[in-house]
Amino acid sequence: MPDITTTTALLLLWAAFGYFLGSIPFGLVLARILGLGDLRKIGSGNIGATNVLRTGNRGAALGTLLLDGGKGAVAVLAARALAGEDAAQVAGGMAFIGHCFPVWLGFRGGKGVATFFGLILALAWPVGLAACATWAVTAAALRYSSVAALLAAGFTPVWAVALGRGEVVFLALALAVIVYIRHAGNIARLHAGTEPRIGRR
Repeated sequence: MPDITTTTALLLLWAAFGYFLGSIPFGLVLARILGLGDLRKIGSGNIGATNVLRTGNRGAALGTLLLDGGKGAVAVLAARALAGEDAAQVAGGMAFIGHCFPVWLGFRGGKGVATFFGLILALAWPVGLAACATWAVTAAALRYSSVAALLAAGFTPVWAVALGRGEVVFLALALAVIVYIRHAGNIARLHAGTEPRIGRR
């Protein structure tokens, strides 16, 4: 069995892998490649799929959604395959942190929702599906991406308990707290009645 020092070093290695993978700003990259401008100067200034959608390019928004979700899933699956479940949780959690606080952008990144869904789907797919369904139903009913994200993130630990996946409850709860913190501006705009709805440029 590996000693504590070796185990800690391995987890730190996967934490670094997850962070740097998560810190790739796919929305920003796609927007520049497709000539859509600097996302940080468009709409909410966020680098995620919802703000890409505000450029009017649905394909770019879908690509951003899949890539941002994919990096969370890849971090989990690679770590699980090579180092086990603890490493998978560390890598997935750090991919989320990397997306929200990327060193390349002065630690001003996205809100982490797509990456959150991707890593939760990879860690415990029934919980991930329930979280995605929560987002989809809320978004369809209210047309607010932020409200859908907040409810989906908030209910994810509940879904984890209900579906018997207690091993992901703590991580889901910790990441949900960060999602709420990252949405502080959205919450303020919702109270003020100025939050844009899905599809609005």
